[in-house]
Amino acid sequence: MTDSTPHTPQGVAIELRGCGKSFGTQRVLAPLDLSIHAGETLVLLGPSGCGKTTLLRLIAGLEFPEAKGSVHFDGTDVTALPIERRHVGMVFQSYALFPNMDVHDNVAYGLKIREVPEAERNQRTQEMLAMMQIEPLARRRIDQLSGGQRQRVALARAIAPRPRVLLLDEPLTALDAQLRESLRFEINQLLRALHITTVYVTHDQSEAMALGDRIAVMSNGHLEQVGTPQAIYQEPASAFVEQFIGTLNSVGNQRFRPEDAHLVAPASRGAFDGVVESSFFLGDHARVVVALSDGARVSLRTSARSAPVVGQRVGVQVDHFVGSAPRAASHALNP
Repeated sequence: MTDSTPHTPQGVAIELRGCGKSFGTQRVLAPLDLSIHAGETLVLLGPSGCGKTTLLRLIAGLEFPEAKGSVHFDGTDVTALPIERRHVGMVFQSYALFPNMDVHDNVAYGLKIREVPEAERNQRTQEMLAMMQIEPLARRRIDQLSGGQRQRVALARAIAPRPRVLLLDEPLTALDAQLRESLRFEINQLLRALHITTVYVTHDQSEAMALGDRIAVMSNGHLEQVGTPQAIYQEPASAFVEQFIGTLNSVGNQRFRPEDAHLVAPASRGAFDGVVESSFFLGDHARVVVALSDGARVSLRTSARSAPVVGQRVGVQVDHFVGSAPRAASHALNP
């Protein structure tokens, strides 16, 4: 995607007040309050079935909150407005492109139904095609596109009408790992340049960390924690967040991340000691599992070039415990 972006209005602040949702007797979303800052990217992160897509649909106007729940854009109550009157752009997991239209007409569709004059419509469509680097595909059918190309078309179509809010529902899930990582970087650049208020749904922690100004972690229809990626990872507010975000070691009442510990020799110099149970080569690093003398197991990240061998007795020194200030490091284990 190119660095040049067309004029886009600044995003709006979004506020949800007491928004809950049930389908029949099934409670999908407990009543919750959530404020989203104008121009920020908020990622809704959680396992399947936690309510994140339902929350996104409440913001979009595809679903409506129960009882006294309300949705506000820049202080204006939009609760009763359907999606076509909220001026939001939406990208679905399936992309939902029109197979009977070529790429150009798919991108122009939102402008056409808003009755944008033809000359302006064509100009803005060309801007979108250029920005997404899909100009050569303008007259290609949708079934002739790769997954990555379809994703670009879907983004272009959502952004072309210059929405106040951009909503993305797991847009990279169907792509292979390498393409997903590449497009994650491109989407991040795009969102930073456009300054549209964006709500992004994913179950992928790497996506959430890479794209979110803030992350809202969800579980069983509840908001567990809302904060920056750093705060979510380093200072989890609940047991669920601790366990769901990254890998967490637990020894007694002490908890620490794999990257916040290192191996030391002799073993007696560590806060804990044990025997290397497994060591996995992962290219740029190794993941080592140590069976401690008290029966617990901890996972550490270490240099692939100096990883210990299975059966080696080692010490584990922890530099930082979750919920505590950083601690001084000890000498690392020599290869």
